Amino acid sequence: MKKATILVVDDDQDLLTASRILLRPNVKSVLVEHNPERLIHVLENEPVDIVLLDMNYKSAMNTGNEGLFWLSKIKKQFPKIDVVMITAYGAVDLAVKSLKQGASDFILKPWQNEQLLTTLKGICDERKLDQKTKSKPDARNQTGIIGQSAIMEDLQYKLDKVAPTEANILVLGENGTGKDLIASAIHQRSLRAREALVKVDVGSLTETLFESELFGYKKGAFTDAREDRKGRFEHAHQGTLFLDEIGNINLQQQAKLLSVLQNRAVVPLGGSQPVPIDIRLISATNVPLYMLADEHRFRKDLIYRINTLEIQVPPLRERGGDIALLANHFLTFYSAKYHKNILGLEADAIAKLSAYHFPGNVRELQYSIERAVIMSEHQSIRSEDILFSPIEQQMPSTPSAGDFSSHNLEEMERKAIKSAIEKYNGNISKSAKELGLTRAALYRRLEKYNL
Repeated sequence: MKKATILVVDDDQDLLTASRILLRPNVKSVLVEHNPERLIHVLENEPVDIVLLDMNYKSAMNTGNEGLFWLSKIKKQFPKIDVVMITAYGAVDLAVKSLKQGASDFILKPWQNEQLLTTLKGICDERKLDQKTKSKPDARNQTGIIGQSAIMEDLQYKLDKVAPTEANILVLGENGTGKDLIASAIHQRSLRAREALVKVDVGSLTETLFESELFGYKKGAFTDAREDRKGRFEHAHQGTLFLDEIGNINLQQQAKLLSVLQNRAVVPLGGSQPVPIDIRLISATNVPLYMLADEHRFRKDLIYRINTLEIQVPPLRERGGDIALLANHFLTFYSAKYHKNILGLEADAIAKLSAYHFPGNVRELQYSIERAVIMSEHQSIRSEDILFSPIEQQMPSTPSAGDFSSHNLEEMERKAIKSAIEKYNGNISKSAKELGLTRAALYRRLEKYNL
């Protein structure tokens, strides 16, 4: 209350004097006005937080209509100002009507001083809480996930549900879909958000580096081990560990990882004492789950450990209008980076982007827009400025792993959906859960594949 400015509007001079004496020691400033016709002028020139507004002035009818009229004026022009209505005893029905029209509260006159101060303090506390809430960053807006399509809304909804849990999560999706952004979003919306998010591309680690990077080592464990070093598991203690490209680690590495996850402890190279670890695990791979579930490639017991919940990241070609949204985002970023004054994308450029299938997904779109910004000689990006990667266009639209390299991704997805539907005898809820989809997303795929 010490920071609040209060305006009291009443045609009773004695009431104005009494309210000024009462409020002055408790608030920053007290303004009084006996003529409601001057009310808007005062608000336009003074930084008022709360208005105490009488409901009756000139009229002898005591209908309260004057107060309601000035209430509507205040809320229309100054919606952030709180209004407390002053009403006579027996006119509570009018006060309730004022609440429906935007008043924050009402008091009966003659009022009790403590009651008035309590009412004002409650409003000030609510204003302070609202300011804190508005100033607190929205976790959704901090993760870099851009998209307004229905399929991305489904994904955001699922992230909001799973993030606050402690469940291990497996993120599935094609290359370039933004699986690392999904991992960051889960961490930032989790109860571990204040702790570290440690990312490791395990698919790129050699067998020797795998253990030393993840589990750490003791001095003298090998030739260049001149001091003790913590591994990524220890660095992620009480936070989140993100293991990217987990589908590319071999069976021996899988066995070591499984042991750590089961025991919740790591033994550094060259050490003998286990070090307890408390981590939330997120893993990601571009290999479809049913391809992972092959004992010759991936241990099923490890799948169960890393896959309490699944998140399927949709390819860009399924995201509709998000293509233009993302293109404009990258255009703004690269225009600033390369000091170019490019105002936007022309209609033919957006049409060209929307018609393309983007085998490289969001990453390919990003590089295409970067190239267009660099090469463009116009104030807007035209169709001819956009060139797609010849490498991506020559790549097969299938994963290159093992015996599955000849399968089409869409056909594999169709088979997976059909298999799940048959397994659960047409139960959509269970099938969607098995596939890591929402019911809405599964219905769309059923329609897409005419199943």
